[in-house]
Amino acid sequence: MSEYLGNKEAKQQMLKTIIKDLHQGKDFNQVKADFQNLIKDIDASEIANMEQALIGEGMNPEEITKLCDVHAAVFRDALEENEKPNLILGHPMYTIKHENEEIKKALEELDNYFSSNQMDAFKDRLSFFRDNLDRHYSKKENILFPYLERHNITGPPSVMWSVDDEIRDMGKILLTRVKEGDAGAIKTAYETMKNKISEMIFKEENILTPMLLETLTEEEWAEIKQEDEEFGVVFSKPHGNFWQPKAVTTKNISFEPTGEALSLDTGFLTLEQINTILTNIPIDITFVDKDDTVRYFSQGRERIFVRTKSIIGRKVQNCHPPDSVHMVEKILSDFKHGKHSTAEFWLELAEKFIHIRYFALRDEQGHYVGTMEVSQDVTGIRSLEGERRLLQYED
Repeated sequence: MSEYLGNKEAKQQMLKTIIKDLHQGKDFNQVKADFQNLIKDIDASEIANMEQALIGEGMNPEEITKLCDVHAAVFRDALEENEKPNLILGHPMYTIKHENEEIKKALEELDNYFSSNQMDAFKDRLSFFRDNLDRHYSKKENILFPYLERHNITGPPSVMWSVDDEIRDMGKILLTRVKEGDAGAIKTAYETMKNKISEMIFKEENILTPMLLETLTEEEWAEIKQEDEEFGVVFSKPHGNFWQPKAVTTKNISFEPTGEALSLDTGFLTLEQINTILTNIPIDITFVDKDDTVRYFSQGRERIFVRTKSIIGRKVQNCHPPDSVHMVEKILSDFKHGKHSTAEFWLELAEKFIHIRYFALRDEQGHYVGTMEVSQDVTGIRSLEGERRLLQYED
């Protein structure tokens, strides 16, 4: 048996068999006993590989998501026995752990408010809690998961994201129950959400964290730390900021562009791609440089205000009727002198509701480089009600 277990492929096959038995309805206690008898120990990477393999063999990720908590329960004892990583203050995963501690504290506060029937305080704290919990999950999904995917680890992030969304939906249901005022329904919804959140904390700390630490490079952690700081504080900021990556990055080095791509702050685009994007965005853009000269306008399919190429190189004051030039001058002057950075107008035009905004553009040193005009037909947007969560094409 020891020779058999020493074979990683054989161990993976046994893990898959155990989970398949669970999905086919085998008794949970028996499945857990099978795991303890045959394998006993397991690490995060082995769980990731097992889930990845099952999805690759055709198991629906939704089915894995449905039994995600049961999987964790089967492996819980073994995972808890694993050595915990030494997280240093300032490391992105230390911040994730800190946020999880804040989640636990917030849940305790909600427990106290509910048990003492302080429903107004419960509702207020619930709103703060849901907002920050959503940001915590969003950070995980949009900063951490992409790095796992670059290492071809796609199954576990996909499953975990689905569970995050389940928790978000549970929060909405709870808020609805609070508004309805039925104490029994509130308690049921709250306990359901709390249990799911607690399971997710366990997965983040015992599966996700070691998986990331085992997989990512120092350069990738440097990128993540930068993105984490740009993302902002969730719940509260850990005191101190000691950990610094050995590698320093000023750009995303995990993805190398192909062809004649231009390096931008948040990616790489060719001139053709830039022009295609600007031509297809559903808004009109005009750019006037620091000398009041029109340098660019987008030529979309349905422009709101007519522009012709002859205005390129023309002073913007000359592009407006005399009775509105004073307003143009006022906006530009205020922007140049730093008095304001935005101006906003809206009007009705041919049964359409048009929203117009002007933005002062400044470089990293704060120097004025020009003004951007953005116009949008928001008639349809203003008429939207309720929600649309299912795919529905308009064309």
